[in-house]
Amino acid sequence: MPITVLVVDDQELMRMGLEMVLGAHDDLEVVGQAENGAAAIGKAAELRPDVVLMDVRMPVVDGVTATARILEAGAGCKVLVMTTFDLDEHALGALRAGASGFLLKDTPPEDLVSAIRSVAAGDAVVSPKVTKRLLDRLIAEDPVPSRDPALLDALTAREREVLEQIAAGRSNAEIAGALFLSEATVKTHVGRVLTKLGLRDRVQAVVLAYETGLVRPGG
Repeated sequence: MPITVLVVDDQELMRMGLEMVLGAHDDLEVVGQAENGAAAIGKAAELRPDVVLMDVRMPVVDGVTATARILEAGAGCKVLVMTTFDLDEHALGALRAGASGFLLKDTPPEDLVSAIRSVAAGDAVVSPKVTKRLLDRLIAEDPVPSRDPALLDALTAREREVLEQIAAGRSNAEIAGALFLSEATVKTHVGRVLTKLGLRDRVQAVVLAYETGLVRPGG
């Protein structure tokens, strides 16, 4: 069965272009389009796509609010956010709302297709460098941790190290090299971190690491 996608963007040409790009792949099927967040909420409930490709800056209802409502409704959709600006505070809002990642709108088509496949498979997709720059800027503007650091007390010392590495945007292989562990061991630690903290994926782990003050700008 193909991966079904709902394309959400307030620009018709963007929606049409995305549908053409995705339609060129046999394993992807665009089942609908929405011009704003309100329409996206309704169509997601009606069509129940595997992935919602969501713009964040839209009229009527923005993409952050739409993301939260779609995921709260429990339709089983994954949300992949697309944004024009790599330092877009709306992108962070979407991640906090539960999006599985975000991409820039100038992402090459092959990377977009790969990202949709990954998100549909349950993985998180986000550019670590872009996420780190975004979070660095926002935390610098508001340096007081917004989440209780005691949340991290559930982690062992090694798990905290792994979380710091995740927040730095490193892959399992890179974490393994930095901490002198096997990739299998790193994967186990990552799973435990997510489970203990009640997180969906690595993207939420990055956000929590910054919000609790475990990682600071430039750290």
